[in-house]
Amino acid sequence: MRFFKQQTEIGPAQLRQGMRYLFYDGVCSQVMGVLGGGAFLVAFALELHASNLLIGFLAAIGPASQMLQIPSIYFVERLGNRKALVVLPAFVGRLAWLFIPFIPFLLPESWWSGSLLFLIVFYFGISATAGCAFNSWMRDLIPQEDFGGFFGRRLSVASGVGAAVTLLAGWLVNPLLEFSGNPFFPYSLFFLIAGLAGLLGVRFLNLVPEPVPEVHSRESFFKILAEPLVSKPFRKLLGFTLIWSFAANMAGAFFGVYLLSRLGMSMGVVISLSVLSQLVNVLFYRIWGKLADAWSNRSVLMISGQLFMFATLVWPFTTFPEKYILTIPLLVLIHVLTGVSTAGVILSTGNLAMKNAPRGKATAFLATNALFNGAAATLAPIVGGLMADILSASEFVVGFSFTKSLKEGGSVIFTALNLRGLDFVFILAALIGFYGLHRLAYVVEPQARLEKISMETVMSETRKSLSSISNIAGLRKLAYFPYYLVVARHRNGNGNGHGDGSS
Repeated sequence: MRFFKQQTEIGPAQLRQGMRYLFYDGVCSQVMGVLGGGAFLVAFALELHASNLLIGFLAAIGPASQMLQIPSIYFVERLGNRKALVVLPAFVGRLAWLFIPFIPFLLPESWWSGSLLFLIVFYFGISATAGCAFNSWMRDLIPQEDFGGFFGRRLSVASGVGAAVTLLAGWLVNPLLEFSGNPFFPYSLFFLIAGLAGLLGVRFLNLVPEPVPEVHSRESFFKILAEPLVSKPFRKLLGFTLIWSFAANMAGAFFGVYLLSRLGMSMGVVISLSVLSQLVNVLFYRIWGKLADAWSNRSVLMISGQLFMFATLVWPFTTFPEKYILTIPLLVLIHVLTGVSTAGVILSTGNLAMKNAPRGKATAFLATNALFNGAAATLAPIVGGLMADILSASEFVVGFSFTKSLKEGGSVIFTALNLRGLDFVFILAALIGFYGLHRLAYVVEPQARLEKISMETVMSETRKSLSSISNIAGLRKLAYFPYYLVVARHRNGNGNGHGDGSS
């Protein structure tokens, strides 16, 4: 461990430099994630003749690997050097992306699917053990009052770069296919770049200082594991995490499937919508980060969570029962709302867990939170998939009819609602998610304002951010509409212009 020295004191200049290296690592990790996952990994797996079952397993490996953070608590508590426990597993795990590109070129066809599954399991399994130590490291390194702002800026910059890389790679697929004449070449090239970017990120991580962790009396491993469950405030957070993660992943796992299979969208459209969502992320990570520091992560999560579940409820209305004139506008609305909401959800859930983890004991608390989150995220897509298969032949229709009692006779039928297959999954997920937000009301956030943030405050911060990046009047007015109408209606009804956005 002498190569990963800990420091008893970290000065302001060194802290700023370390936070800068964390920014660089965030960008590298994002590039690795967008090039090594999503539509590119699915397309590569299909070219390897992977079955639908195998593709389902590939989607579940990431969340399932979070459960490995529990045994990694033992190493963090016993060895104490969190930096070593982050850098070494990250380095070894990311080496998998230097082997995955060559699967179809070096191995017999009968080994392709199995080798891909093994290497993805290896990557997520090794990397997950680093997550436990990383959370504890960041908990002690970053000042608590800067959590929201710093991680908001980090996620914003990383998401911006990731969006640009995703769009560029998406448009390069066909030219690379024509150039090489090989169906594997574009994806192998992307995976190779992903691996190199990931290893560069490890280099930046190694330059971030680590403070010496607070020393506590030696306790048994099982007592350390039980402590988060004994803590009543943290149990409330775990209850919310379990419900929310299940709902979000039950719906989110099938957004791409819905676009490709139900709506028959091309890969170009799917990637373009994904990039739109990421670009909105770039702006709103900063906005939510400022609001979380000024108000509370819980208030941010309440508002952003409601937006996410509202966007989920809109999916069934993109068909009536097939594509129609409002399908594309609704898809744009969904992806904008998803970009806005996921920025707040990702930022505030992580910060809320960190703030509820006692200083010096963050390892067990954050790993337990990751365990609950991972368990729910692993089970949710399976339940959603089974539900969609069972109800695939079922249909629920609500319609209105108008009959003309003239010579020509006949009637006109208007379909108000048509639900099939995945539509039922989205609605159930939204209902579970709204219940999870109800449970969030019982979660306590240390050192946070008790007042609930209003939607007017959110929109005010949004207007400031938009005005700082553009002087185009039309763009700025996006921050005013349709909220102005909501506020006006609220004032007319109650005589009070401050609507509570968290209710």
